[in-house]
Amino acid sequence: MSCDHLICAYCSHPVSEGRCPTCRAARSELHGNGPSVPPVLVLAGLLTLLFAALVLQRCAA
Repeated sequence: MSCDHLICAYCSHPVSEGRCPTCRAARSELHGNGPSVPPVLVLAGLLTLLFAALVLQRCAA
């Protein structure tokens, strides 16, 4: 869904223009802040790094 065709019930202007606080809030909610990394993916990455560090430690000894 995009805000290009939505009309604000508060100011009766397109939400994409962001003329009132309600429009700006709806626009930011629809567009978001960009993709975020799920916490599970961060945890998996940290565990992979820990495993790699342990393997390298064993190989160096």
